[in-house]
Amino acid sequence: MTFFEIVTRSLMRRPVRTGLTLLGIAVGIGAVVALIGLSRGLVTSWSSGMKSRGTDIVVSNMHGSLTPKPFPASTRDRIAHVPGVAATCSILVDFMSIETAELMIVSGREWGCFSWDNLKLVSGRMPKDQNERAALLGTTAAETLKKKVGDTVQIETEELPIVGIVNGGAFVENSSLILSLPLLQQITGNQNQISAIDVRVTPGTDIQKLCAEMNRLIPEGRADPASENVATGEGFRVINAMSWGTSLLAVLVGVLGVTNTMLMSVFERQQEIAVLLALGWRRSRIIRMILLESALLGFFGGVIGVLLGIVGVQFLKMAPAIRGMLEPYLGINLMIEAVVIAMCVGILSGLYPAWRSSRVAPSLALHG
Repeated sequence: MTFFEIVTRSLMRRPVRTGLTLLGIAVGIGAVVALIGLSRGLVTSWSSGMKSRGTDIVVSNMHGSLTPKPFPASTRDRIAHVPGVAATCSILVDFMSIETAELMIVSGREWGCFSWDNLKLVSGRMPKDQNERAALLGTTAAETLKKKVGDTVQIETEELPIVGIVNGGAFVENSSLILSLPLLQQITGNQNQISAIDVRVTPGTDIQKLCAEMNRLIPEGRADPASENVATGEGFRVINAMSWGTSLLAVLVGVLGVTNTMLMSVFERQQEIAVLLALGWRRSRIIRMILLESALLGFFGGVIGVLLGIVGVQFLKMAPAIRGMLEPYLGINLMIEAVVIAMCVGILSGLYPAWRSSRVAPSLALHG
């Protein structure tokens, strides 16, 4: 019998206990995949939305808040003519309950600026001008609200006709309700207020230096490269910390489960281990055997956990509070990280049982 066969036979000796241990690890790893996938999905979804609009820099005020704070629209005038700025677009973004949707992105955009250019009509038409009291829906938002061109949508106390369904080329864009900036300012009572300035830079401009110059000119806001805007925000840091904290608690349960399983296995197999030592096995080989068993538990628990996490994410992204807000990230990198974490959990959980197994006296082989 080979070394690996001895290890696998030991795991299969108590299939129910092994199965429950695998489930404990899988639940923890599933939480890692689901929660971290959602938090990373927030970054990738919003970053892809900015990329689809052709935004290079975003100016916003996220200090101490989970959502952007409004600031004076006149702020735009202080950066519009800075060398390296090709175009600017003032935007007011809010997260609102819209009819059957508990939370939906509502975006008010400065009329005629570049943030309208990526919106491709699927049906209907664009608003005639910034004064028309009309709304556009992204394709996903239209599906969520079950609306079509010609229907109306209730926003606060306003009932607006839907004049067009658009494809914005990104998940966040397609999940938005889009109005002209003055119309959303009037509806929400934020006259002369905006929550972000999208900036397009001229080719060859050093974006980091341009951000530093803007931050000097507008202390009420912060300029970040579009790819970093969400990741550096207070809201994302809180969400990411909560996701990792919850995940680590679930993983800790798996650690305790593996430790308990391996300790019980060592106690039950003391005579077998003593026989192996009597036959010439070194104590270091006994330690490797126990660590390999716990590593295999971690590996298979991790694989099962990844599958659970993928299924869990599919349910989570359909939840009313999340649907249309982000597209969860389920890249191969996250899955590899999850399995590696599970294997580390297995190995760490097996250290003490492995040490205990190495203390077994060969003389026990003479008993029984």
